[in-house]
Amino acid sequence: MSSLDPRLTLARPDLADRALEGQVEAERFVDPVLYQASVSAAPIRRQPHPDGAMDDQLLFGDAFAVLEVVDGWAWGQSRSDDYVGWVDVAGLSQTCRPVDHRISVLRTYVFSEPDFKSAPRALLSLNSCFKAGRRDGRFVEVEGLGWVTAAHCSRLDETADDFVAVAEGFLGAPYLWGGKESLGLDCSGLVQMALAASGVAIPRDADQQEAWALDHGAIVPAGAELARGDVVFWPGHVGLMTDSEHFLHANAGFMDVTLEPFSEAEARIRAAENPVRNRVRLAFYSPPGLF
Repeated sequence: MSSLDPRLTLARPDLADRALEGQVEAERFVDPVLYQASVSAAPIRRQPHPDGAMDDQLLFGDAFAVLEVVDGWAWGQSRSDDYVGWVDVAGLSQTCRPVDHRISVLRTYVFSEPDFKSAPRALLSLNSCFKAGRRDGRFVEVEGLGWVTAAHCSRLDETADDFVAVAEGFLGAPYLWGGKESLGLDCSGLVQMALAASGVAIPRDADQQEAWALDHGAIVPAGAELARGDVVFWPGHVGLMTDSEHFLHANAGFMDVTLEPFSEAEARIRAAENPVRNRVRLAFYSPPGLF
């Protein structure tokens, strides 16, 4: 195999995406078949088993390029962040609808009818995407699923102004390794979802995000004052500054999305022999009120 990141490379010694022919070694190359997430959140697991470790999730409407289906499990790659793994086919549909809208609030119900008293069919999280159908009063149809409050969704090209404010909306959400839905997410999932809501696509894991951030910003020198929107990286951890003193992060210490003084978080994590590696100011971000 090549030195390509295995997390993002749809290839094994026995099977690989035909697009990788000439880049990796494999016994056979095939064209992927496109599926689409049909549940609120479908785990992407390391092994084809319900207890397999979850490294990522597909949100409703996300596309998944599948190379193999074995005993009810599909091996493939997320088209939203390129992560590779196994997904239970019960959470996938072979009917792939082009998406044109996304959920723009932390979470919202999808109802069986355009009526808030009708039965809820699903609870969709921020950045879930769908094909919008009919309109009926306050509701818009999520094709293939039901009806959602129109005020809770937006066109794909309508994005949030401040990704830090989006992240702040997750305050108190439970910590979940590999998660990126509003009912549970990890440190890099929080950063990824906040930026996605602002129309900025970034990689899934903290180390990948660090490399991306260094390409899209500048290092804040040690001793210099931090600011809202600065992204702080440790080996295996990431979070956001909400102002010069406060830090927001999903963490396994408190098991939720926590806002705390940065000095306290930095000292605690450093005491666990994990010092800050980089503090990055993203070039494209301007805190609200600054011109």
